[in-house]
Amino acid sequence: MKSFFACLFLFITIAASAQQLSSDTSTVLIHKDPRIDLLVKKQAEINEETTRNARRVAKGYRLLVVNTNKRDEAINAKTKLYQYFPELKSYLLYQSPYFKLKAGNFKERKDAESYQKKLNAYFPSGVFIMNDLIEVKPDKETADL
Repeated sequence: MKSFFACLFLFITIAASAQQLSSDTSTVLIHKDPRIDLLVKKQAEINEETTRNARRVAKGYRLLVVNTNKRDEAINAKTKLYQYFPELKSYLLYQSPYFKLKAGNFKERKDAESYQKKLNAYFPSGVFIMNDLIEVKPDKETADL
């Protein structure tokens, strides 16, 4: 009886084998979901956009207009900066517990110094030049090359 069950078990395992033996093993058939191509294309676009943004940053100078722990004072300074100097881009940053208002994207220090003198008239507490990563417009970047 044991040998009967052993033979039956062996027969069932061979019959239920997951692999099929075939003589043609040179081809592989792959079924791919077409959404994968869309995902790859979308990721390539995202990578291009992020590297393009990274290429628009360079070393330069900005003016530190206000460094305070009072939010209202920083917002008022930003409003005043927009009123008197609309051509300067301003950046209001919060680095706990201080609010920092930076202005401008200057490649050369002498350009920053000329604006520093103008801003000192409106901000008597002092305007300081600092090294920073600045935004560079692509047109200017290609013109310099």
